[in-house]
Amino acid sequence: MRMILPPVRERRQIDRLLSSFFHENRELEFRRALVQMCRYYRLSMPRITWFEYLDWGKTAGRTYENGEIHLVHPENWKRGRKYNSERRWINMIYHEMGHYIFWADAERKADTFATRMVRGLGSSAATRTLRMPPAVATPFGFDRVGEAAVAAKRNGRGRTKRAAARKSRSA
Repeated sequence: MRMILPPVRERRQIDRLLSSFFHENRELEFRRALVQMCRYYRLSMPRITWFEYLDWGKTAGRTYENGEIHLVHPENWKRGRKYNSERRWINMIYHEMGHYIFWADAERKADTFATRMVRGLGSSAATRTLRMPPAVATPFGFDRVGEAAVAAKRNGRGRTKRAAARKSRSA
């Protein structure tokens, strides 16, 4: 399913704003994050209502047809949840915004939106270290990248090409 998402730079900024709101509870940062998302999709700001809990603690957020979104405040999220991590709260915000932006009741579409909003947001140094294994130090002592072979080739001790003439079997 094709989905239009903000560029990675904007998504990182939105993620940072939501993260700082989770820790410091500044309403302005949350509003900036929502304004940035709504501006990208050319939508009006949804009305957000904060609650201590919804549905006896079973749900974390709910989006209604009139554009109103009921959310559990981060202070209450930290206190009363079994899985009270910052990442889960931010993912819940993306999920509810997915319902608001795409105006879909489909949970699968909102989950996909939340997943894709977070994809690729890691720092560039962290993604590089995950992709490239360490060149020299390995737990088993062998060279996974071939650093020794490259050094040997530079020093002239690499494999030499031998053009051995093969004899045909018919002769």
